[in-house]
Amino acid sequence: MTILEILEFGFMQRALISGIAVAAICSAIGLFLVLRKHSLFGDAMSHVAFGGLSIGLFLNLYPIWTAYAFTIIAALGITKMTDSIKIPPDSSVAILLSSGLAVGIVLISLSGGFSLDLFSFLFGSILLISTQDTITIVFLSIAILAIIAIMYRRLMYITFDEKQASVSGINVKLANYIFIVLAAITVVTSIRLVGVLLISALIVLPNITAILFGRGFKKTAIISIGIAIASVVSGIVISYFANIAPAGAIVLTGVAIFLCTIVTRNIRKSIRPIKITEPYLHNRSQE
Repeated sequence: MTILEILEFGFMQRALISGIAVAAICSAIGLFLVLRKHSLFGDAMSHVAFGGLSIGLFLNLYPIWTAYAFTIIAALGITKMTDSIKIPPDSSVAILLSSGLAVGIVLISLSGGFSLDLFSFLFGSILLISTQDTITIVFLSIAILAIIAIMYRRLMYITFDEKQASVSGINVKLANYIFIVLAAITVVTSIRLVGVLLISALIVLPNITAILFGRGFKKTAIISIGIAIASVVSGIVISYFANIAPAGAIVLTGVAIFLCTIVTRNIRKSIRPIKITEPYLHNRSQE
């Protein structure tokens, strides 16, 4: 069976469409997080989402919607608390991570253990995405990318120099709150793709790889999105033919691209010709 033939399956079409949409928003949000040195924020949000999923399953509600609500409220709450009492960013991430995980563990113990639904959310189940899920993911992805495009200059300014952005008249707090909400929505939306445990890899890996190219901000963002989409599409196709978990295949593909980029970069540096400057030649001629 060829790659084109597997596209005839409805579940593969939904998986690829959802995967491309999720890859775009993860790389877009992740670039700002990485540049702000908040790479672990996505991981913290995923653990909070785990608590939200557990609440939904415990109350017999649709877990994705409770995850959205719980994650957004928690993200806004910890951001407000950080601004009020000046908690270091790494400490706020630790609080989010541990509290979200604790909520999930408590509710799991009260409900008698893991369910099949919760297990699929932990490790991703993109091949089981429904048509309604695909429509929701695409709609949210378009909305998130549109908001990022509108706020692009403000977010970039705040990312590189928050104090100067505030002096320039930008409402830094409002912009940060909006960005935090977008990040929370992105994490929950992406859970179907790579699951709670691996979502931070999809947010961080494409951007770290893109930064290695040493381009400007816009080109780095474009490269990051390209790498994320390549990782997702390749991972889904590999998982189908190799009969392995899509989430693991996607992340390992991203890791492979990252390692290949490092190796290629080092090789190019080692074979780059040495430029002999005029002062050097002049000094050599006098010896």
